[in-house]
Amino acid sequence: MAEFETFDAGGRTIHIRKDLRVPMRDGIELAADAYQGVDDKPRPALVALSPYGKELQALALTTPPQRRPSPMWDGCIEAGDIARVVAEDYVHVIGDLRGSGASGGEHIGNYNAGGVSLGQDAYDFIEWVAAQPWCDGNVGMIGISYFGSMQVLAAAERPPHLKAIFVSGGHYDFYETTYHGGIMWFMPRAAREGRGGDSGWAFTDGVKSRMLETYSPEEIAERVAQRLKDPDVAAWPNLVHVLNYPKHHEAWFDIVMNELDGQWYEERNPITLAPNIDIPVYLQIDQGRGWTMDGTIELFDALRGPKKLDIGPYPPMQSRPFIEEHDKMFRWYDYWIKGIDNGIMDEPAVQVFVEGSRERVDGDQWPPKDVEYRSLYLRPRGKLSTEPEPMGVQYAAPDGFYQAPLTVTDKVEILKWETPVFEEPTEMIGTGAAHIFAELDQPDSNFIVRLWDYAPNGKRQLITTGYLKASHRELDEERTTEGNPYHPHTRAVPVEPGAIEEYVLRLYPFANTFLPGHKLTVELSNGEPLADEHNALLPPDAFHLPVGRPVTHKIYRDAAHHSRLVLPFTARTAGE
Repeated sequence: MAEFETFDAGGRTIHIRKDLRVPMRDGIELAADAYQGVDDKPRPALVALSPYGKELQALALTTPPQRRPSPMWDGCIEAGDIARVVAEDYVHVIGDLRGSGASGGEHIGNYNAGGVSLGQDAYDFIEWVAAQPWCDGNVGMIGISYFGSMQVLAAAERPPHLKAIFVSGGHYDFYETTYHGGIMWFMPRAAREGRGGDSGWAFTDGVKSRMLETYSPEEIAERVAQRLKDPDVAAWPNLVHVLNYPKHHEAWFDIVMNELDGQWYEERNPITLAPNIDIPVYLQIDQGRGWTMDGTIELFDALRGPKKLDIGPYPPMQSRPFIEEHDKMFRWYDYWIKGIDNGIMDEPAVQVFVEGSRERVDGDQWPPKDVEYRSLYLRPRGKLSTEPEPMGVQYAAPDGFYQAPLTVTDKVEILKWETPVFEEPTEMIGTGAAHIFAELDQPDSNFIVRLWDYAPNGKRQLITTGYLKASHRELDEERTTEGNPYHPHTRAVPVEPGAIEEYVLRLYPFANTFLPGHKLTVELSNGEPLADEHNALLPPDAFHLPVGRPVTHKIYRDAAHHSRLVLPFTARTAGE
């Protein structure tokens, strides 16, 4: 068998080393493919690691990039533009994680936290690549989403030859990857099961359940029975199935069984490992996927070495195969790996694209401008006002909605409040909060808030979202500040039906200028439409677990109950 396979990329020949065997310290071998130019000289390498399968990543050479809502969009082709990497004179090395693709070993638990650390494997993989005659000893990493998270796990292990990383669209807080405000999100299931526009994991023998390996059959049966007492779970066929037949989808079983945050998630949270990272890190994220944007900013704040934060424009779902952000990535690596003084470190640490004005704002931190948190109060007749309601509840009667479960209707009831049209450009950059005073007639429900920018022609764009399971309403008082609420999610406290409670939702980070003639509209519901302007940009399974029982919600916004939005107005309006 010849040492190389060749591929003609539009007149440029690429040499491919297929099925390289990379030894790990415990004797397991990982499989990898290496793509390079025809001159067999040492080059710096960019490493991509995931369980999605290196053969799937090879489609980047033959499949034109697709954007949502194209049915050809596959969320797992994320290792980057192979031809571009080779053209920039790097070796592109794509590997299969243990237990996946052509690699040996087994995968235990989500992110293999129950078995060998993925960071440990990444360390061994990177050091092996650096020692090959076709590598000059300098290594970076490449890839979006899972591949991005792997970069952080690798950097935290400090492999000597890893010189810098460039992370686009990573996910970090693994509790927030599946539970938004305590509400289960189905997109991670899509990646694991190969649903909703994702080919899924390429594990060769499944993923062994850490829960099944940790607890006795009797303990598992007891825990499953307890989990099925949640009517939201009990009403959803897929979850009933996975809880009763856990070996069918063992990794998803582990996540469903761990609905509270804590050590099970924290030990696999890259943000916890960030203080170990001392190499240069460039973080890039696009607006519209709030939980990843929130985690990206939290990671940026935790890093101690040279770092950049780049927040790009809406929409959030980039092309697959992933090709975006390569210009920025090669500037980063040309500086830190090839030693080319291109001025990138003379530029501000933080760059933010502001929707609406479509301007870029620079700064040394997030948010890049001084922010003043101001309140917009929910008022009768669907109005948002800078002044609170002066009337008592007997005159300013609560708004309300009754939401029947999906077993009865697919109609999602939505309450709306909106501002008058803005008379001058009004800029907001940062996180926010929604304070909702509500009375429920059930022990639990979901609160889902979505903020929209409405143009005079009726078109709208999603600005930010907030989620909170009512039983997860407890706040972390030490971390919570005005406009920045934090929930520990370490226990669920049922709601007392008939009691008025304040629910504080964290609004994910955003940057938007409301132009003259535009309105801000806030929507409140306990579910979400399965298809609208925003959801059409996401894979089909990217929605949250609906409430499984009928619930009546009364929303109080009177003189005694100041339901409101707390929003990050910049110190001056745009255009001044």
